[in-house]
Amino acid sequence: MAACSIRSRRLPNRSIGSARDSVALRRAVLREVALDLVEPFETSFGVERRRRFLLLELESRDGLVGWGECAAAREPRYSSETVGTARETLGRLLPALLSPEPVSLAAFHARADRYRGHAMAKATVETALIDLLARARGCSIAEWLGGRRRRVEVGVSVGIHPTPDALVRRVGAYLDDGYRRVKLKVRPGWDDVPVGAVRRAYPDLEIWVDANQAYPTTAAADIRRWASAHRVAQVEQPFAERAVRAHADLARHAPFRVCLDESIVDRPSLEDAIRARALTSLNVKTSRVGGLTAARELARLAAIAGVPAWVGGMLESGVGRAHNVHLASLGPFTLPGDLSASGRYYRTDLVDPPFVLRPGSTLEVPRSPGIGVEVVPAALRRATRWTRTWTVGGGGHSARS
Repeated sequence: MAACSIRSRRLPNRSIGSARDSVALRRAVLREVALDLVEPFETSFGVERRRRFLLLELESRDGLVGWGECAAAREPRYSSETVGTARETLGRLLPALLSPEPVSLAAFHARADRYRGHAMAKATVETALIDLLARARGCSIAEWLGGRRRRVEVGVSVGIHPTPDALVRRVGAYLDDGYRRVKLKVRPGWDDVPVGAVRRAYPDLEIWVDANQAYPTTAAADIRRWASAHRVAQVEQPFAERAVRAHADLARHAPFRVCLDESIVDRPSLEDAIRARALTSLNVKTSRVGGLTAARELARLAAIAGVPAWVGGMLESGVGRAHNVHLASLGPFTLPGDLSASGRYYRTDLVDPPFVLRPGSTLEVPRSPGIGVEVVPAALRRATRWTRTWTVGGGGHSARS
């Protein structure tokens, strides 16, 4: 990978949407909702059994509705953002959108740029606004962004299990479902043995591993040893997000890809990592980088530099998953994403139709306008724990369920 190739060529932009597209809003409704996971999901930073998150509904004066989901969790483990910080930030961002004049994506970005950080809160508004703008144009978000794929290849992320045998059985069940690529969560003390057990059980399986920053930089030699021995195809974010040099050292002559996730939050961080040769794969999460337009830009930049990209997931409901599937339809995303079918995480999702795994370990990209799926009112009512509404010319008011 040549770092100097960042500006060596350009990729065509086939999007039909524009940052100048605008829509007049009537109201915004922010909900905190709770969904139980099918099974506990354990990573290096904790166990999640129930997901509480924010869901934003934007309604236009023409009666169209756009949806956005905030991936921030209740505790600041994956990220410094939480449900609480996002509620506070959204309480500042949303009132400015509820004006008598139509609001454009460019105008929202200009407003959001006044606040440092808070990418997940900003992504919540941007995704809802793009959903609304795409519906107004009568096109899907994939078309609005410039995506061409009708189906996207996906894999499945598997959490830490009580024993290696339990992990092997779980992986086997996912393979029976039709998944072709498996990503195993790892941490110090849960790596060599469980990964080796999966490899012995499934000699031809494509295995990725993800540490979520769990390892000290001194563990590089050991990671290289067991990842090479078990023919791991990709090692994701083993070190702290600012440990760019350590990731570059690991990537040098590695027989596996080194993927960065938490380290990449914007264009400058990606450019620095490319120049340092610290990554050979990029995980793009819509929420982590501030929205769909930033995600698209980062994937294009990575492609120009010869770095394959893929769409990561954060236990999203069907709303967030829909946005991610549309994003994955874009050309620069060439590796299978962490998207999975609706039933992988939730028994009862919020949207209809649900996402179903198709042949070839794929999900269909919805073709209807906007996100292409509809939020089910009854499911939303059951899941809602708190609501705040803003209207044009009025203040915001809150209610608990």
